[in-house]
Amino acid sequence: MARTSTFTRFLYVYLVFLLAGLGAIVRIILVQVNKDRVTLDDIYKEQVLEPSRGSILSYDGRPLAVSIPVYDLHWDSKAMPDSVLMPKIDSLSRCLSAMFRDKSARAYRNELLNARKTGKRYLKIGNRKVDFGELAEIRRFPVFRLGQFKGGLIVDTDSERVNPYGKLANRTIGYLNADGGGTGIEFTYDYRLRGEKGVQTVHRTLGDQWIPVNGAPARPAVDGYDIRTTIDVRIQEAAETELREQLARSDVFEGGTAIVMDVRTGAIRGIANMFKKSDGTFDESYNYAIAHATEPGSTLKLAALMAMIEDGCITLDTEVDAGDGKWPYAGHLITDTHKGGYGKITALEAFEKSSNIAFAKMIIEAYGDDPATYVSRLHNMKLVEKLNLDIGGEGYAYITSPDDPQWSGSTLASLGYGYALTVTPMHILTFYNAVANGGKMMRPYFIEDFEKDGIVEESSGPTVVSGSICSKSTLKAVRKALRGVVEEGTAKICNDERYAIAGKTGTARVAINGRYEDSEGYRRHQASFAGYFPADDPKYSCIVVLYTGKTRGNFYGATWAAPVFKRIADKIYTSHPEWNQPLHSAGKTPLDNPRLASGLAGQKGMPTDYMPMRTRPVEDGWIHVEMDRSTGEQLISSLTIEQGIVPDVEGMGLKDAVYLLENEGYKVVFNGSGRVSSQSPAAGSPLEKGKLITLTLKQ
Repeated sequence: MARTSTFTRFLYVYLVFLLAGLGAIVRIILVQVNKDRVTLDDIYKEQVLEPSRGSILSYDGRPLAVSIPVYDLHWDSKAMPDSVLMPKIDSLSRCLSAMFRDKSARAYRNELLNARKTGKRYLKIGNRKVDFGELAEIRRFPVFRLGQFKGGLIVDTDSERVNPYGKLANRTIGYLNADGGGTGIEFTYDYRLRGEKGVQTVHRTLGDQWIPVNGAPARPAVDGYDIRTTIDVRIQEAAETELREQLARSDVFEGGTAIVMDVRTGAIRGIANMFKKSDGTFDESYNYAIAHATEPGSTLKLAALMAMIEDGCITLDTEVDAGDGKWPYAGHLITDTHKGGYGKITALEAFEKSSNIAFAKMIIEAYGDDPATYVSRLHNMKLVEKLNLDIGGEGYAYITSPDDPQWSGSTLASLGYGYALTVTPMHILTFYNAVANGGKMMRPYFIEDFEKDGIVEESSGPTVVSGSICSKSTLKAVRKALRGVVEEGTAKICNDERYAIAGKTGTARVAINGRYEDSEGYRRHQASFAGYFPADDPKYSCIVVLYTGKTRGNFYGATWAAPVFKRIADKIYTSHPEWNQPLHSAGKTPLDNPRLASGLAGQKGMPTDYMPMRTRPVEDGWIHVEMDRSTGEQLISSLTIEQGIVPDVEGMGLKDAVYLLENEGYKVVFNGSGRVSSQSPAAGSPLEKGKLITLTLKQ
């Protein structure tokens, strides 16, 4: 009987294992034929390796645009048991609320619990991506500190483009949107910045992690180039600040630009564009500097003066009758702003005073029989040459020619004082820069080089557009005239005894639907100043152009644009100490004892250990310093601190004085700045703790 019972039990066990085996076989068969079966693609896959986008750098290597890692956070609500989550959910919710500041701790708690209830395994955490520092803090939060598999925190890495200097040089740096469009360097050189994607084969581990397959073919990602620009942060900041400040002085302005160029190379050291938005603030949404081609007005009298001198038509001493300020010619009335006119003046004075009538008369006298010669001369000066800038958006420059349908009897006269041609501010500056550069015209450029890991792999650099725009004698004459505008003419506001500025003011009406004034008397103006400095050894050229909206008033380059130029030049001058005269001693020998303050003495190794002093402060503790008026020596003694007696803090800095008095239990108020010159109550007075001591400080 017992033998039968044992046999039966073995039979049952055998049947159980047999059925289990059959079940496994059936399961394998089902998996093989099931459309969701596990395949090689579930175990192996090719993973795309994203390259790092290159940085955009300033001329001296400071980052203007960089990509930084940022992180998206999600939570797997099923990763931990209730025993782990519930005791910590309140503190976790408070931490999340404090970090993201988008909802209350209670709201976060409800969100976490609801995800837990519904089994959500990829709950979005927070209202934004976080940076590395924030991620490190979040990884210390309750529950999250247990990691992905025990705490449920899932971290997805991404990158974000940031500009460490905020909006500085925003238009030049530009942007690239998700559709591949954009502006500036980010858009123009995206193919250099973005690098090349790589690929590798990875396989899934038991922990659902994907790791590279050893020995499998792989192509590493190639990071993008870093682009070092020509932008000088100090100059860029000066251009933006001063332009914005000037535009804010009148509601009539709709925008403006300021450009600073390195005279020798043509490198753009600063470029600012400001366009007024509907809310009255300014941004860089429009690139006036390189895209906005208009009739420039009087800044182009420089080209007229240069052409007439070069062709032997005039000298600076040639006399011209500017009349009474009004001159009808070919159906047009040409005017000067000076009431009553200038009468008879020299060509130099006409340039300094910016007489439209004088220049119209001189240009007609010189080229009236053959206006094509003058137009050809302007072209030979490369005045409207396509600049082929290394960022996109260059505007179209154009000079009206005698064979154009729009040429009329007054066109030549108009060309003499800056009308009947359109140029961008960058074209004008390039021309002025050539004058500053001894006649050599340089192509403006924004890119110095392309780098990898700080090593230059491809340089851009200077390019000559024209070796000489005029003869040396003509150049000498026009540079004298440009300096005269600042010394004697319309730009006296720019004259500075520290360094010489040369340049020319410009005022022009901007056509509205082909007319310079509408039926209601409204006009648009542009006020400009172009020049260079220091005039005797030019290092930088600069142009400032301000554009008005519709107005019945007048706006002049001398009043509005020249002051901006001057303030930009001042900031550049003061921030470049090599321009200033070296400091010379006044013949006095410094005292052996540097001026010390009373207070808490330093320990060994402090600066006083290395000063040329006859006596030294004590090694530690509070000291009192007095000056021996007969010898000039500083006498140092230990300061005695007695409980209930006001300490002597005269001669101390505020930090030491307050520290000492408050540690003795007193309250302190003070006025002035510098060191303590007097105290009330006086030192040595008996005073209970909690009482008030008043300190007076002087430099």
